[in-house]
Amino acid sequence: METKPTHEQAQLHLQVFDQRREARLRQARDWFFKNYFADNWNDAMRVAAPGTEGGTNFMMVVSYWEQACALLNYGLLHDDLFFETSGEFFGVWERIKPTIAEGRAQWANQQFLGNLERAAQRFEVWMDKRSPGHIAKMREFMKQMRTQPAKAA
Repeated sequence: METKPTHEQAQLHLQVFDQRREARLRQARDWFFKNYFADNWNDAMRVAAPGTEGGTNFMMVVSYWEQACALLNYGLLHDDLFFETSGEFFGVWERIKPTIAEGRAQWANQQFLGNLERAAQRFEVWMDKRSPGHIAKMREFMKQMRTQPAKAA
């Protein structure tokens, strides 16, 4: 039997969502999905090296989702409510997944973005139970996004 979110979980969920609306983070998220395509560590450093604007945007996005996913993984956010309303974190994870092992080795930190990874793994299982085939379609769409040039605003 599924439980309903508590009032406290719903309040925290809204606070997490409200942080997502912050102007600089919105700008970083927009940059991330238009520009962060990396198949290996060298690609990642070319697009988002520390100390560059891309690196700042990258860290804003992944650290936001790492924090939100930590709250989820520690049970402070309600799984169903989070997964039903916050799919973007999975897209972020899919983008960084090809480079995470090299990144963790580079920084000698096997915990780097571990909460994001665990939440993405849980989301995949959760979604496969509710909407089989959705994850595969999402990955297909993300692959198509990569091959299409960004359109000017």
